[in-house]
Amino acid sequence: MNTANLKPSAESELYPIRTVATVTGVNPITLRAWERRYGLIQPQRTGKGHRLYSREDIDKIRRVVALLDKGLSIGQVRHALARSPSAEGQMRDPGPWTRYQAAMMAAVIDFDENGLEAIYNEALSLYPVDIVTRRLLLPLLEQLGERWRAAEGSIAEEHFFGVYLRNKLGARFHHRHRHNTGPTLLAACLPGEQHELGLLLFALSAHEHGYRLVLLGADLPLQELPAAVRRTGADTVVLSGSHKPAPALFAIELPALTREVTIPVFIGGAVSVRHHDVIVRAGATPVGSDIEHGLTTIGRTLGHHEENTR
Repeated sequence: MNTANLKPSAESELYPIRTVATVTGVNPITLRAWERRYGLIQPQRTGKGHRLYSREDIDKIRRVVALLDKGLSIGQVRHALARSPSAEGQMRDPGPWTRYQAAMMAAVIDFDENGLEAIYNEALSLYPVDIVTRRLLLPLLEQLGERWRAAEGSIAEEHFFGVYLRNKLGARFHHRHRHNTGPTLLAACLPGEQHELGLLLFALSAHEHGYRLVLLGADLPLQELPAAVRRTGADTVVLSGSHKPAPALFAIELPALTREVTIPVFIGGAVSVRHHDVIVRAGATPVGSDIEHGLTTIGRTLGHHEENTR
């Protein structure tokens, strides 16, 4: 997003922290941590002590996000900012993510909610939410899934972490600002799919990209969707699944849905990888398990450019 449409404060070309958080996707708590703990950004102050950021500050924040997304740790970013862009790629390391994942895994095994909370909050205070999702939560969910499939973990552990993360993500979704003007996504889990964490993570990321969301949750019968599409004026349907679906789903129910609605239907999650060709034949578009890739595909189909809506 360019900054041409930013509305500055009364002091020319300076922007308050809420505006900067909106246009960069970095929340105010993280911006303050980058300033206080790492000296990455040095905003000006009003007479009452409120932070004001210049266009140069905003450009630097975007560069910080890009560096973090390349795999640099927050501690390396300050040095990388002083280097040429060609030198930045040589500084990649795993960052704190391996440590975060191991600590959260240990907290799950010990049923330690305080430990989970401390690690998750630390990550969110230092890194943008999309990076925390991509580098911490999704890999951790994959590791836990492997642990449970190998019978190394218990159902109680799965439920413990599922309840914790569902509560955290649900609260974030509930308290999101509702001023997005992008396309409306009608999002739900496929019939029989009870695990909605992937859907919640997708919904939060889609919101950060400017979409409006109507979230219908787990185990939704597909025959309910056409009426929901009409009532909400949704621009697309996004469905999520991780487990093997019933045979009739892709043979009968999904083709019936794509014939009845006049908007694109996307399917994400592990099921969209395993059943890619069947989904395409049913008239829907598989987008895989990578949230960023899925949002890129959806945005390209809908002609949505987040810089116009954020």
